[in-house]
Amino acid sequence: MLELEGRTMCKPGPLNTTTRAHWPRLTKKRSRRIKSCGALWARSIRPKELPTMRISIQTIVRGALMTGAVGVFLAISPLEVAAQDRMPMRIAVEGAFPPFNYLDANNKLQGFDIDIANALCEVGKFECEFIIEKWDDIIPNLVAGKYDSIISSMSMSLERRQKVAFTEKYYNSPSVFIARKDSAISDVSPAALSDKILGVTSSTAQESYANHLYPDMKKTVFRSSPELYKGLADGSVDIILEDKLAIYDWIANTKAGSCCEFKGPDLVDITYFGEGAGIALRLDDKERLARLNEALKSIKADGTYDMINAKYFPFSIQ
Repeated sequence: MLELEGRTMCKPGPLNTTTRAHWPRLTKKRSRRIKSCGALWARSIRPKELPTMRISIQTIVRGALMTGAVGVFLAISPLEVAAQDRMPMRIAVEGAFPPFNYLDANNKLQGFDIDIANALCEVGKFECEFIIEKWDDIIPNLVAGKYDSIISSMSMSLERRQKVAFTEKYYNSPSVFIARKDSAISDVSPAALSDKILGVTSSTAQESYANHLYPDMKKTVFRSSPELYKGLADGSVDIILEDKLAIYDWIANTKAGSCCEFKGPDLVDITYFGEGAGIALRLDDKERLARLNEALKSIKADGTYDMINAKYFPFSIQ
């Protein structure tokens, strides 16, 4: 007998088994009664009882997890596990320093720095996001926590080392003076250039070097490397000071750059130009620093670095 809230909802009658001939008819009758009772019982369940059933299941699962039971209730996909293992890293780039980092015709980041960063993210198990930042603001906003690293051909100067930590060097490049081929400039000493206009890019090692070693020379400060190159090509300045690898592609592979050539020796003063380009992080970010250094060693050892190098330069830049 089924009772709900003290009421008799369904009461099957007795089954008469006196004669075997009656069994099929009686069984069908009993079956119809049982089905009717079942339907009535299902309709009579109050909705407020269902959440109690769900809570009970959640309690069971929670208990199983707390007691260390093997996960028969919950399943985590391999992709979710992989994502949990990866360290987030927001990467700042200038996006205006070809062939190292720049935006292509589809407004997508390209360049040596970008390829190196992607390789490090894969090998070092970082979940990476690129953020384009103006060069003047790139170190202040790293320190402020807007992003976690700078992979943007930053030379590791002594001045910068006071503000940020650097990984091991990931490429080496001297600085150099460049002038138009039709220029009479050959001597690049401060005395010889005293009546010339020098172009440099804002907040760079080259600007710092020029301000200290060429203090009396008239200077034009450009916001980006492409603007610097244009200023040299159109005659706005007589000579520029730039990273040699950065301007190599412009001189060797563009029509505009064919106007110009290197002047004087390579400049390698570590006080201004540092000991190559490194990845900048906040001073206290020890874990990312160690992880990035290990990833750098790995891509240099397995040939990945050399493949990226060959994509942009016909010579080694390590």
